Amino acid sequence: MAAKIVKTDAEWRQQLSDLAYKVTREHATERAFTHDDFPAGPATYSCVCCGAALFDAGTKFDAGCGWPSFYKPVSAAAVGESEDRSWFMKRTEVHCAACDAHLGHVFPDGPKPTGLRYCINGVALTRHPRAG
Repeated sequence: MAAKIVKTDAEWRQQLSDLAYKVTREHATERAFTHDDFPAGPATYSCVCCGAALFDAGTKFDAGCGWPSFYKPVSAAAVGESEDRSWFMKRTEVHCAACDAHLGHVFPDGPKPTGLRYCINGVALTRHPRAG
């Protein structure tokens, strides 16, 4: 595994928009239905902080929850998970394995084949279209 990407708070603030900084570095959540849900078509979604590939458009689905949703990451090593007990509930937080950016949460109510719903803040992702 590659070395973790580590930057100072000032470096992250300079690189990211205010909302992207709040979401990825301070574990905030963008409001539902406020981020462009990205156009359809072949693409890879990467971390807005470090550029690591996280999700493939082929695993994206409309969960109706107000955030981009995927049923699996590009690889098991692409994302990490931790327990989140904020807001008086127990959830599984998802973060970028390369830079620890907060991405969103994963829930066990997704479609086959995994049954998982990676509910990801759109501002935490950068879409890279591919020729289809």
